[in-house]
Amino acid sequence: MKHPLETLISAGSILLLAFFSCLLLPAPALSIEQAQKLIKTLHLLDMNQLYTLIFCLWFLALGAIEYFVIRFIWRRWFSINRD
Repeated sequence: MKHPLETLISAGSILLLAFFSCLLLPAPALSIEQAQKLIKTLHLLDMNQLYTLIFCLWFLALGAIEYFVIRFIWRRWFSINRD
């Protein structure tokens, strides 16, 4: 029988792996011109808000990619229940 919180724990652990990846993989760096253009386009106050958005999106993107890669690997080679 599966534990009722197994899906929550597995998703949380994968997001934790994404957090560690964010520490190891640097987020995309913008030039001053690109940053100022994005600040004006998104109606932000300063560069701190822009980089907060960039790091949040970077974290979510890495988390989603790692989730699907690890889920694919688990289902393809390690899963016991083969349908």
